[in-house]
Amino acid sequence: MATSSQQRTETAPKPPAGASRARYMVLWIAFAGLTLNYLDRANLAVALPFMQDSMHIELSHAQQGLIFGAFFWAYDGFMLLAGWFADRAGPRRALTFAAVWWSIFTILTSLARGFWSLFAVRFLLGAGESPAYPAATKANSRWFPRHERAFAAAVVDSGSRVGNTLALPIVTGLIALVSWHFSFIVLGVVGVIWACVWYRFYRDPTEHPRANDLEREYILANGARLDETDDADAPQVKWRSLFRYRTVRGMMLGFFCLNFVIYFFLTWFPTYLKDARGMDLAQMGTLGMVPGICAVLLGWLAGRLGDRAVQRGADVTRVRKTVMVGGLLGGAVIVFAAMATSIYLALVFLAFSYTSLAVAATGIWSLPGDVAPSSRHVASIGGIQNFASNIAGIISPYVMGVLLDMYEGNYLPSFLVAAIIAVIGAFTYAFIVGKAEPLPPLPARR
Repeated sequence: MATSSQQRTETAPKPPAGASRARYMVLWIAFAGLTLNYLDRANLAVALPFMQDSMHIELSHAQQGLIFGAFFWAYDGFMLLAGWFADRAGPRRALTFAAVWWSIFTILTSLARGFWSLFAVRFLLGAGESPAYPAATKANSRWFPRHERAFAAAVVDSGSRVGNTLALPIVTGLIALVSWHFSFIVLGVVGVIWACVWYRFYRDPTEHPRANDLEREYILANGARLDETDDADAPQVKWRSLFRYRTVRGMMLGFFCLNFVIYFFLTWFPTYLKDARGMDLAQMGTLGMVPGICAVLLGWLAGRLGDRAVQRGADVTRVRKTVMVGGLLGGAVIVFAAMATSIYLALVFLAFSYTSLAVAATGIWSLPGDVAPSSRHVASIGGIQNFASNIAGIISPYVMGVLLDMYEGNYLPSFLVAAIIAVIGAFTYAFIVGKAEPLPPLPARR
């Protein structure tokens, strides 16, 4: 493996002339899948205010927080198993299985009739979505060299923001066109179709008919995490031993902090626009897209710039930590949105916060491929950090709901808590997480 010094001084090669670009086809199909994943996840956040009117029920903020959190009880509860499963089943089977499962329970959400049925269907939806990110991360680590990994991570992770952003116009449009039931049925069917496409198209680089020998050699020679590129003496680290690494524990805490803030945008954001800022349906479907669009485009740009820095010989660790620490500090700007005197100024602060968190995620989702002891640990580490991060998915919506009830709909206390946690995350990546290079063998326990 290359040393940190070598990573600083050696420039990375460019793809040879005549090399195919099958890796980008894999990337964009995975991006579409993660976009659908988050459309189905964010669907309820957009539809819930209208579902309550249709079903003639009134859920408290705390009850809504529990419903949002139900998804994450299962999503997070299955996440550790999902990472292990993705490493053993491979990206093709793991991601297909996940997409079929989550699509079925998206469709079944249309049959919900109250608090408990919504809680149950969201719980089962979360179980099905858990393999998605570990499997997609593993696919990227197998197809993309080290110096192209940040952009690939940015694209796949941006599926969360694209899905969340498109949920506003798509779901509100389907609700206006037919009903809230229709939005769940249509998106579920599209998910099943995507699963069929992924299963038919995906193969590893050494087996894919669309990749020629030049692309395969380029991928294999430049840090892609495949069985063929593992060192002969790659550490045979057991899954449970991954938790012994300080870097892995730091990744868990840092990602928890980032997701605590992120999940405001995935759960309470539409309600904030409607209740705190008085937006109607049309405004939610237009102005409400601004933070998400900024986060997607600038996240991609950050990933590309990070890759270029590594290509030119910059230290991989320094590049990763710069975007993670800086992004989380920028995410703390969310607190100023609550104090803004106009919706337009609030959207500026929210867009800055969301974009900064998206920039941080380009480093966070590159790390599993950077630090895994071998290619057989990439999805497992991705699942471990995602497990910790989505504990925030359980806690954050409920805490914000309780604070909203306590302070009669005032979002300032919720945003202040989120900002403090974002700063803690920045310090975690700066001082606890180690170098962005394969973790060494562990000393034997005495």
